[in-house]
Amino acid sequence: MALVAGVDSSTQSCKVMIRDAETGELVRSGRAAHPAGTEVDPQAWWDALQDAVAQAGGLADVAAASVAGQQHGMVCLDEQGGVVRPALLWNDTRSADAAVELIEELGGADGGSGGDRVGALVAGRHAWAEAVGSVPVASFTVTKLRWLARNEPASAERTAAVCLPHDWLTWRLAGAAGLDSLRTDRGDASGTGYWSPRTGEYRLDLLEQAFGRRPVLPVVLGPTGRAGELPNGAPLGPGTGDNAAAALGVGALPGDVIVSIGTSGTVFSVAEAPSQDSSGAVAGFADATGRFLPLVATLNAARVLDAAAKLLGVDLDELARLALSAPAGADGLVMVPYLEGERTPNRPLATGAVHGLTLRTSTPAHLARAAVEGLLCGLADGLDAMVAQGATVNRVILVGGGARSEAVRRIAPQVFGCPVLVPAPGEYVADGAARQAAWVALGGEAPPAWAASTTEQYDAPPAPHIRDQYAAARDLFTNRPA
Repeated sequence: MALVAGVDSSTQSCKVMIRDAETGELVRSGRAAHPAGTEVDPQAWWDALQDAVAQAGGLADVAAASVAGQQHGMVCLDEQGGVVRPALLWNDTRSADAAVELIEELGGADGGSGGDRVGALVAGRHAWAEAVGSVPVASFTVTKLRWLARNEPASAERTAAVCLPHDWLTWRLAGAAGLDSLRTDRGDASGTGYWSPRTGEYRLDLLEQAFGRRPVLPVVLGPTGRAGELPNGAPLGPGTGDNAAAALGVGALPGDVIVSIGTSGTVFSVAEAPSQDSSGAVAGFADATGRFLPLVATLNAARVLDAAAKLLGVDLDELARLALSAPAGADGLVMVPYLEGERTPNRPLATGAVHGLTLRTSTPAHLARAAVEGLLCGLADGLDAMVAQGATVNRVILVGGGARSEAVRRIAPQVFGCPVLVPAPGEYVADGAARQAAWVALGGEAPPAWAASTTEQYDAPPAPHIRDQYAAARDLFTNRPA
């Protein structure tokens, strides 16, 4: 029996899943926590990976391994391969102004009148979408590089190479032989803001515009490319970003829409052609199979539930019970859950808000319901944006830690307006990485067809008033500083 290893190095933790390459059967696993924060020393990821690998019984007997990781994070390396500064993560919003600058610059802004700058923003969004399939926001690596160049010029000067979290971990597993041995994949490269899914090439001109020069970048591999070897000689797959890995892990096909509720919230689908949305709502990413992965991301997802539970002094199970005891729409109580700023819509300086508070709605049940509905409405806005870009929605698959909430599962079809499939709880990002590793080990035209996990279908009559009252409250909002 050939074994393969899949790694998920997420914002919060590192998971390692060892599976049978042909059947996907789980053999053993390990997990270790990551430190909190929006900037992290990559060494903490490496230490957690070593811990999780040890818990999983080591990698000496695996035939291949792949690493999936949180997207967009900026890892800067010096000429000797040392880390220049703590990595800025996807959820670090300090580069919000840099994103606006880059959009204006590509649109031809010259610092003129306000009217000219509005026109430059419109033109810039179109130009960026055409160039790389996405419009820069604070999450993207390209904006973080502009921030670094402007705010930490000494660190920028020391930076000889730039890579992403999964690239750096793969490079370390392969022995970190030199900067020219850095490797990445289409899926993660497409989230940098300087690689085009449509052409399959880096846009070095955009990198130079942002950073002032062109540091070394990882070579972009195809779905079964080899990024190096483990000490036992087993190949390392190219790895990918966490969302592309999740799509591979659940076996998503064109027409499937995956809604993932983790640290971030994401709505994405597998597509046969690249997308480009100049509004910036839909990011035109690539997937891990050679296809494409249009995606909408929100900064506020499962931690909205954590925050509501903490506010009410209950655990997550009790929060779900309370939410389900309140009526749909919570009698008009609405939570706009921009607790950490927001990426979609692009409101990086946002704070959360509660609307419709009355004597009637001043109960724990109403607040719990409003928190769940606010979380889901933000994701439903993303689903609308995907459909507006031509996405086909044959089914919605709900995954991630937030999907374990009974309230989320039962309220989701009311908000989304369609049945929702929920696979059994699992580590789908790590499983996607393991499936990629199996593809590398076994070869073939497509990833191995592992048995699908059991799923539950949730149905409920649509409740459009939930979306309507949320939209009204959301649109009262201004992008005020936190």
